[in-house]
Order: sequence, then structure tokens, then C-alpha cells
Amino acid sequence: MPPKPKPLIFMDSNVLFSGLYSSRGPAGIILEHFVNGKLKVVISQQVLEEVVRTIKEKLPEALPSFMKLLLNAPPVIVKDASPKEVASWSKIINEEDAGILASATAVKPDYLVTGDKHYFARKAIAEKSGLRIVTPSQLLKELEIK
Repeated sequence: MPPKPKPLIFMDSNVLFSGLYSSRGPAGIILEHFVNGKLKVVISQQVLEEVVRTIKEKLPEALPSFMKLLLNAPPVIVKDASPKEVASWSKIINEEDAGILASATAVKPDYLVTGDKHYFARKAIAEKSGLRIVTPSQLLKELEIK
């Protein structure tokens, strides 16, 4: 029997930052499973820039750990969506998040993992994007990760 394919996760910046901040929380557990090769993680250039900026502002001591992660277990980093793609999503979500949503939609991941509540507040986002949008805790439950 062939091995089960690894789930493809598009990770929002808040989840990546949270995982670096606390290795024991749901986001940290997701990062651990990624580093151990059990998940595939994709981020956009925008996500990468947001994480670096947030680390520098709020948790500069985590920058070496983040750089080590990028060197030893880098996520797939995709180009940001085009301005036209972002504009189409800006009609239902703020422009900054529209860039994330447009990039995630282009990747077609198994899950978009985010802690941003406004993704969940509007069903139209999941319906129009076709994405399974989950919190880190929901992902752990769905994938039965402990």
C-alpha cells in the first residue's frame, strides 16, 4: 500500500508566528509536524515578510530560530498574487488578507490555516475560494494530530 500523501497546508502569518512563539500550542505542534516531514507547508512571499516584520517588532529573540527553520526545513514559498487577483478578493475581505487569500487559492492547498477570525465570520469566503479554512486547533483535530 503506497504511503498516504502529506496534507498540503497554506499557513497564514499569524499561525507561523504563533508556532514560533509557543511550541506547545496548536500552531507550534503544526510546525513540529512540518519540520518532522509529516505535513507540507506553503506560504506566500507576503506571509514571509509579515512574519519577519512581526518577529522583529514583537519577538526579536526568535529571529535566529526562524532563520534556522528557513534553512533546515523551508516551507514552499510562492509568489504573491497579482494585483488583479487581490482586487477580486478585496470585495469580500480587507486588502491585506485578500493577498493571502488570493495566494492560497492559487496554491489549492488541502487547508488554509489561520487564526484570523474574519475568515470564519463570512461563509462567502470559504464558498467562493473553495478552501477548507481552519484554525490550528481545528487542523489538529481533523488530521488527528496530538
